[in-house]
Amino acid sequence: MNPVALMTPTYGRDLEICTLLCESVDRHVTSFSKHYLLVPDCDLSLFAPLASERRIIIPASSFLPDWLRPLPRMIQRKRRQFWWSLRAKPVNGWHVQQILKIAATMALPYERVCILDSDIVFFRDIDLAQFEYPNTIPLLKMNDAVTADQPRHSRWLETSHQLLGLPTPPFPAPDFIGHIIFWDKQTTRALAERIEAVTGISWIEALCKTREFSEYLLYGFFVENDAASALRHTVVPKTQCISYWDDPTLSKDELNRLLLRADRDDVAFSIASFSGTPVETIREVVAESDAILAPHLAIEPAGVAALC
Repeated sequence: MNPVALMTPTYGRDLEICTLLCESVDRHVTSFSKHYLLVPDCDLSLFAPLASERRIIIPASSFLPDWLRPLPRMIQRKRRQFWWSLRAKPVNGWHVQQILKIAATMALPYERVCILDSDIVFFRDIDLAQFEYPNTIPLLKMNDAVTADQPRHSRWLETSHQLLGLPTPPFPAPDFIGHIIFWDKQTTRALAERIEAVTGISWIEALCKTREFSEYLLYGFFVENDAASALRHTVVPKTQCISYWDDPTLSKDELNRLLLRADRDDVAFSIASFSGTPVETIREVVAESDAILAPHLAIEPAGVAALC
């Protein structure tokens, strides 16, 4: 069996919440090989204290081509770092994180990767042995979740199909974006090869030129349309993570109410970093999670699904 590797693309502004992720991984996640943090080269020293026997900090340049280079930090817009090239318009750190997920999945010496964003926090134990190669891995698919009135998702839907050489499906369409996402190395390589075959250029250059894309939609729709890849996956309607994607900052009481949405299968929650919810508030809620959830689960019927 080939164990699962954990992967987290992150950067300096997310250091505090990423530290909380790492602490929760060490406390609750078992049966994985290594946890890789992929960070901009200029942030290596910030993340160095998180390195351990099972956690490795890798500079982004290890997985990016020489022609894609970071602009100096002084040249920023809305505090975002950008990477430039002579082949496409500059891309920001969010684009680069998506590219890193694909490149690292193909490069790391593991058949299966579990992708964890910086803002995920585990509050229950999870054993990843069941997802080791050659077992199937879950493919999150939420039917009819992308609608025509979602401008960003709609655009990502279009570009993913253009890059894969597929006709754009009608709305509503499925969504594959979520938390605690598993990828397969062979599938990811086939995805990159498909993009190159369709566009006639390297897959990284194609994504840089597209700019508006979603790595999870690319992966999900590719699996749906590739018979060999589909056999390596089992479609699931939700992940084991409660998600908060909105802007307003959450108070401690609101975080506790969010946690009460957890069903018996949920093991983590994610509070989008752009909400500005203080990490110390999240720490307090995590520390008290057992007391919060114990009476809730004692009366909840087994199998009740939380919104995710």
